[in-house]
Amino acid sequence: MRIIYLIIGYLIGINIAGLISMRLDKKRAIRHQWRIPEATLFLIALLGGSLGSILGMQLFRHKTRHWYFVWGMPIIFFMELALILWIVLK
Repeated sequence: MRIIYLIIGYLIGINIAGLISMRLDKKRAIRHQWRIPEATLFLIALLGGSLGSILGMQLFRHKTRHWYFVWGMPIIFFMELALILWIVLK
């Protein structure tokens, strides 16, 4: 049972990281500062932070004109959701 709490804690943390990374990158874009690489933003999503990344995209209006973010983040989210359901219902 303890492993479940670790997994839930990890997922909460990585989704917060996804949300914060979108906010930080948007702020840096406005200020013309060094940006977070797009590969890093996708890596955070692939590691389980896709929901937080999607929320960050919508809340901060960031990367919403890039088709590979608009389509890629939800695809990653649904793949992660399918994996979780497969594990739980197995």
